[in-house]
Amino acid sequence: MLNLLNIIQLVIYIALLALVGQGVLLMLAGARREGNVFYRLLQVISKPFTVLVRWITPKQVDDRHVPVVTFLLLLIVYAVVTFEKINLCMAANMAGCR
Repeated sequence: MLNLLNIIQLVIYIALLALVGQGVLLMLAGARREGNVFYRLLQVISKPFTVLVRWITPKQVDDRHVPVVTFLLLLIVYAVVTFEKINLCMAANMAGCR
């Protein structure tokens, strides 16, 4: 179970970093970010999560806000997974938890 939580946490962490990278490139490149190779790569990495959030959110949410909503939801899920890892570790009385 601990390995599964570690894998989930790693996948979420990678998606969070991709979304942060997109935000940084948005600030640096502005409107020219669409032609940036690194921005495209970060979009590909985070696309499964943004598509899922776009499907969940109502249509009133503008498409430009979906990455921000995705980031916030992933941050909440990351925190939940982290707390579950801590609880599992403490319940098993593992030496690394102390």
